[in-house]
Amino acid sequence: MTPADLSRTVLHAVRRAVDEDALRAPVPARVRVERTRPGGSGDYACAVALQLAGPAALPALEVARILRERVAAEPGVGRVEITGPGFLSFTLDAPAESDRAVLAAVREQGLAYGHGDALRDEIHQFHHAREVRAAVTAQAVFRLLVAQGARVRTTCEQAPDPDWIRLGVTVNAYGTPPTPLTEIRPVPAGATAGELLERLGPDAARWGLLRVAGHDRAALGPELLVQGEANPLFRVRYAHTRARALTRGAAALGFTAEAPPYGESPAGPAAHGESPAAQAANTAPAPYDRAARPLLDLIADHPGVLLAGARHRAPDRVARQLEAVAHAFFDFHDSCPPLPAGDEKPSAAHRARLAIAEAAGTVLAGGLSLLGIRAPEHL
Repeated sequence: MTPADLSRTVLHAVRRAVDEDALRAPVPARVRVERTRPGGSGDYACAVALQLAGPAALPALEVARILRERVAAEPGVGRVEITGPGFLSFTLDAPAESDRAVLAAVREQGLAYGHGDALRDEIHQFHHAREVRAAVTAQAVFRLLVAQGARVRTTCEQAPDPDWIRLGVTVNAYGTPPTPLTEIRPVPAGATAGELLERLGPDAARWGLLRVAGHDRAALGPELLVQGEANPLFRVRYAHTRARALTRGAAALGFTAEAPPYGESPAGPAAHGESPAAQAANTAPAPYDRAARPLLDLIADHPGVLLAGARHRAPDRVARQLEAVAHAFFDFHDSCPPLPAGDEKPSAAHRARLAIAEAAGTVLAGGLSLLGIRAPEHL
């Protein structure tokens, strides 16, 4: 069960409680679940009972009890606890199955993983100055909101700079709007689009403009072009290219990330003369390595980060998410190599690791795309 699945499950429980007249309150448009903070209970937590307590004219603890029994009966939910003044804490059933569901969702949805329709009923109109950082930020916010189903229109106070096209910026209209619109005004970049393109190129320029929150000054120095770990953009793009290289390497070795049917070895044990112990290891369902947990959690959290970035008009949240995914990817890659070495044969563990690496690469490519930055296959 993914976080998005859990959110829908809780919302369904609220609807059931209302339909059954156990709860008299308006059904919210959405329910937000968050990963439990350190020291907390369960895998995820939700404050929906506190949200509904007032409209329902009931104590939050009572609302939580009404919802707990309905959520606990849903497939994929192992345990539901009530903590504090009425928070619901969820422990998901069979973590490995939950992980597989997340990886399957990434594989199925591709670069659109994390997109949704949570904001489908919203219409936004943004206005920004004729300034490069404002224009690039508005375009990134536009992409994030559209990816969540919203309808968005942007205007600029003056005719756009021609160089904006090279930065992937488009504007629906320009001039002073007849009615006040929501403004996007980050700290100005202190340079024109043409100057940034000449010094940095489009990808590094966009990353530098979007990586920090709009109220902070953007770092637009030569460090954005450094081809090394100290440059977060390079690290994110290199993690993506490494993930793609692993897929190519696995293909050359004759295996893919798709799990073989139980009872069938990934590399064909009979053909390779493997021992019975090796055959048993290869035919068992592949558990995900403990070292993969941080990366799997970040992949599962990706849809929530994209939605938060859209709601708060904060593309910098997406950039920080991509940096975290890249960091976790390299830690995982170094601890649990997805490709066999030497005379080692491809195993179920290698297939499972490759699936995680491919999912990380897809998340990185999709996130970069929303920021308007290319994710090359090679660096």
